[in-house]
Amino acid sequence: METKPGPDLTYTTLTSLMEALTLTTGMVEAVSLLALGSVFTAMQTGNVLFFGFALVGEGSASAVTTSVSLGSFAAGALLGARLESAMEARKRRWLVLALIMESGLLAVAAFTAWGLVRADGAPSARHIAVVALVALAMGMRNVTAMRAHVPDLPTTLVTRTIAALVSGSPLGHDTALGYGSGASARRGVAVLAMFTGGILGAWLLHLHWSPTGVLLLVAAVVLAVAAAVAITSRHRPPTTM
Repeated sequence: METKPGPDLTYTTLTSLMEALTLTTGMVEAVSLLALGSVFTAMQTGNVLFFGFALVGEGSASAVTTSVSLGSFAAGALLGARLESAMEARKRRWLVLALIMESGLLAVAAFTAWGLVRADGAPSARHIAVVALVALAMGMRNVTAMRAHVPDLPTTLVTRTIAALVSGSPLGHDTALGYGSGASARRGVAVLAMFTGGILGAWLLHLHWSPTGVLLLVAAVVLAVAAAVAITSRHRPPTTM
């Protein structure tokens, strides 16, 4: 796996694109938690706990919905790993294709949610179908982000990024975690991107945007990122991203 973007897709450009994807994660989770029920589709740590709570009958999470999200996310990760490694072996641009497929899955999820009202109590079969499609896309996203290998930008969570931000700051003073390396700015932007995405998604829902509208907006942003990757790396050899 190539871990450096090369001369045409610079490290700064790739970092900016990964930050854009991090923002969309906040939007996706706003839809998941506020419109589809008590379920995550990208941050699966929460679902592991929600599933456990649901099994003992505590909390509002549904065991069916959380298990579907976990399973779909795993399927998406498997699909992403097989697809992207196969594309790379054939010296194809795997990053662009992965983002296009993710955008397509999110668009399908958006149209599946057409006319869907917010989950009130137990989610319907269509709510669960939307959760499955979004989690599938986020599973692919996770593999894509890991293969892009931008430090502190997995795009679907910021827990470790927050820990590294604090530890590598002048207060933490930990050189092993980036103190003095300039990493704090990247980490801070990553956390801010997730936060901003959550606010944006929640605000759009507050303005009575439908889940379909928000998911289509996310799909459009992901497609724009794919286009940016394709444009900035068009002169690179076919063995790269």
